[in-house]
Amino acid sequence: MTLDYIYHSGFAVEAEDVTVIIDYYKDSSEESPDKGVVHDILLQKTGILYVLCSHFHPDHFNSEVLAWKTQHPDRDIRYLFSKDILKHCRASATDATYIGKGDVYEDEHIRIKAFGSTDVGISFLIDLQGKRLFHAGDLNNWHWSEESTPQEIRKAEGDFLAEVRDLQREAPSVEVAMFPVDSRIGKDYMRGAEQFVERIKTTIFVPMHFGDDYQGGNAFRQFAEEKECHFLTIAHRGERFNIDKSLKNIPL
Repeated sequence: MTLDYIYHSGFAVEAEDVTVIIDYYKDSSEESPDKGVVHDILLQKTGILYVLCSHFHPDHFNSEVLAWKTQHPDRDIRYLFSKDILKHCRASATDATYIGKGDVYEDEHIRIKAFGSTDVGISFLIDLQGKRLFHAGDLNNWHWSEESTPQEIRKAEGDFLAEVRDLQREAPSVEVAMFPVDSRIGKDYMRGAEQFVERIKTTIFVPMHFGDDYQGGNAFRQFAEEKECHFLTIAHRGERFNIDKSLKNIPL
């Protein structure tokens, strides 16, 4: 199983005869919008392609994904979108299967359960070929400690921890977690990630939602490793990680 970092919160999981693209915003090439790991590799593969979008924000959803079905008519592409994408008229009712918090999509290849967010939309718990992966979407302890009032900070934290408890009841552990580590929210920007790995046993932690601030995203490495998480340091767009190899080399 391979994990591809596309850009920002965009990832792809490559498994046997199955590919899952999550929160595609733009491809990994900085020179051309139609070049990169998605267009050059993933869309050219055979096998089933699942396209997951956690919410309608433009840094998580790009309607370009809907054209892939026409551009690759021989490919089995299955779209799974958060209900807010339909509500905000970013796609039509026939374009995708729409799910909200608590809903489950399951077929012969994959199981996906929607959990909550502290912004809009959902997060994804994915069971695929014996591995459990979590993509947080915009679930995070979002607060701007230098700007928010104490009451706003308490509410943001309470809302976040409630969502994590919901996840913890079903998934006390995950093999891979993709979670926001976004320095734009200020000095406490890693607090949500810290609280997540303290509550959900995470074998491999992958930072996301950091845009081009690789240093800020990767700064979580020390805390993650203190909690016995294997941290995937991301150095560039389009970077590919062998998850099977990583799991095999992690001491039990």
